[in-house]
Amino acid sequence: MTYPILFIVLGLAVGLVMTWGVGANDLANIMSTTMGSKSITLKQAIIIAIIFEFAGAFIGGIEVTDTIKNGIINASALDHSPEILAYGMLSVLLASMTWMLFASRYGLPVSITHTLIGALVGFGTIVLGFHSIHWSKVKDIGLSWIFSPLIAGVLSYLLFSLLQKIILGRKDPMRAARRYAPALLAMIGIAFSVISLLRGLKHLGLHLSFSAELGITLCTGLVTAGIGSLLIHRIVFIKNHNTTHTQFQNVEKIFSILMIFTACAMVFAHGSNDVSITVGPMAAIISLVLTHHSTDTVYPAVTFMACSGVVLGLIMYGQKVMSTVGERITELTPSRAFAATLAAAFTVMLSTGTGIPVSATQTLVGAILGVGLARGIGAINLIVVRNIFLSWFITVPVAAGLATVYFLLLKNILA
Repeated sequence: MTYPILFIVLGLAVGLVMTWGVGANDLANIMSTTMGSKSITLKQAIIIAIIFEFAGAFIGGIEVTDTIKNGIINASALDHSPEILAYGMLSVLLASMTWMLFASRYGLPVSITHTLIGALVGFGTIVLGFHSIHWSKVKDIGLSWIFSPLIAGVLSYLLFSLLQKIILGRKDPMRAARRYAPALLAMIGIAFSVISLLRGLKHLGLHLSFSAELGITLCTGLVTAGIGSLLIHRIVFIKNHNTTHTQFQNVEKIFSILMIFTACAMVFAHGSNDVSITVGPMAAIISLVLTHHSTDTVYPAVTFMACSGVVLGLIMYGQKVMSTVGERITELTPSRAFAATLAAAFTVMLSTGTGIPVSATQTLVGAILGVGLARGIGAINLIVVRNIFLSWFITVPVAAGLATVYFLLLKNILA
């Protein structure tokens, strides 16, 4: 292969900038409910992002990475032309980087999942032809893009309606919140264990019996409930809580604690899905240079670099997207944000378990819409929703076009 070191340097450099854009856009979207509801501080958000983004990518993201590397195009058809495949993977990274940075600049919460898959389809079509695309896989992913926000929206609608019935609509909402908080915390812990922890243990080669898995799941739920209850016990509540306004202020303080745990779950889901798919093209370039054909190897150093880029993007430039999703779609309080984030986390984690890369951006926006609808259509900013949907609609064709242009330029310049 001509210029092998150049391919690796360019692939890693462009990939780093792209993951920076993912942090400024995708991860900012994930943190938008938590920040928009003012449940945590920026410092706390950064700590959560660092811990759970890395954990999700390393523990839960293997299946999604493989889907992106091998599931969209017939890469084996280019085994005799590793340079062409390297040009293609680099063009995919460049196209994704360009669109993510553009969208972040204007505060549009677009999806890296959409972007990468659109770029792969564009490259595969121009090089190998329309027939080379694994359209059945693309169809499955496309359906998940439709159904994941719908499922998240329905779940968040039902969950917030339940919270209104058992807590927010009670005569003494503060007492009800303290009664049901441990159960809600346990639900978060159980879901996290079933969908993430146990699957991660299997990736590490630990195959447990059903009784062992059940024990771990129950223990995780109890530990989560215990830690959360201790944090709630330490809350300094507003005195004179006999007034309705003061009671609801205290209730939202309790939900702020719950939001910490749901934010951790959602960031883990983002790391296991959206961040992991960014590793695929970078790992493919390195494999092509080192072995002259694409392999299934996922390099830990590349995953670490991708996670670092994502966290830096959130810290340095995530404010615009956080404002769009967390404040402009509908007014969020900690209780509303809790319902939306938990519903989105369930949806993304379940989908990641199937190996199909869904969009965390879409699921969270769908979940926020569900919470807004539970309060009535007037609670939703339809203009902002229209602009978000439009950005989703154009992402795939724009990414495909950009990848095609970049591929032709790289081929002419480096060939």
